[in-house]
Amino acid sequence: MKHIFVYNPAAGQHFGGALDDLRAKLKEYDGRIDYEIYVTTGKGDATAFVKRRADEEPDTALRFYACGGDGTANEVLHGVIGHTNASMTCYPCGSGNDFVKYYGGADSFLDLDALIAGAETEIDVMRIDDRYSMNVTNFGFDTAVVKTMERVRHKKLLGGNNAYTTGIVTALLRSMRTACTVEVDGEAINDGECLLCTVSNGRYVGGSFCCAPRSVNDDGLLEVCLVRPLSRLTFFQLIGRYKKGTLLDNPKYRKYITYRRGKSIHVHAPEGFSFCLDGELIEKNDFTIEVCPKALRFAVPATKSPAKAEEKEPATV
Repeated sequence: MKHIFVYNPAAGQHFGGALDDLRAKLKEYDGRIDYEIYVTTGKGDATAFVKRRADEEPDTALRFYACGGDGTANEVLHGVIGHTNASMTCYPCGSGNDFVKYYGGADSFLDLDALIAGAETEIDVMRIDDRYSMNVTNFGFDTAVVKTMERVRHKKLLGGNNAYTTGIVTALLRSMRTACTVEVDGEAINDGECLLCTVSNGRYVGGSFCCAPRSVNDDGLLEVCLVRPLSRLTFFQLIGRYKKGTLLDNPKYRKYITYRRGKSIHVHAPEGFSFCLDGELIEKNDFTIEVCPKALRFAVPATKSPAKAEEKEPATV
């Protein structure tokens, strides 16, 4: 097996010496494993590189390590998907590492001994047209925050470290309702509006919000959590529970939440609608999210096994 580390220098710039640290760690493997490091040159380069390498050696087992955050992992995913000789994992040195939280967090994935020795497991991915996601597709309030962040990120007072706060404040003022209809396996689950909605294969979104605490990423189903429009006061009451992953456990809030599992989720909305796919902002107002069962071989550190969800039925509210 060849181990190919795809490093994104633009991911998590506060990590600074991550590339030097990775090179130093890999030096210890000289003569022991066949490895290489590729440093990406811009957006989309990781996907193009992974596709090219997988095509060049169709009879060689290749494991690609996404060295960056969730965006880097998504690019590597798009390169690996469809190649039977290729698998992937994450070396999470980016600013957002949501997907690996399914397995307990970044620490075990940064243990290179455990990661290289890790066993590969088949996991589901979701597909929208020709795009793929292995973590979360979300829209509504969350997307409004991201759109504002993108708009103000380079402004002195509102951008930079203040961009996320600016996004939250703006969304609270302008985006407490999003017009859209969501269908899960042909059943409409809302009446044309929502506050936010997540379609998940992983469990976390936005750095620390546990949007799908019952997700199992190899069961052939996607987790859909839709929060209906509500007051700002109720929003602040819910947000802590949403972050902890306990939102579904309190009967008091069931009237605001619809939670389903399904294989095909159709979304229809007015023109100008946007959604986020593993953090990437995409404008499209009519689309279907489909599960691709066990479409990806993903390596999990040897000292970790998937944190399986509790064996209980989801709330149907």
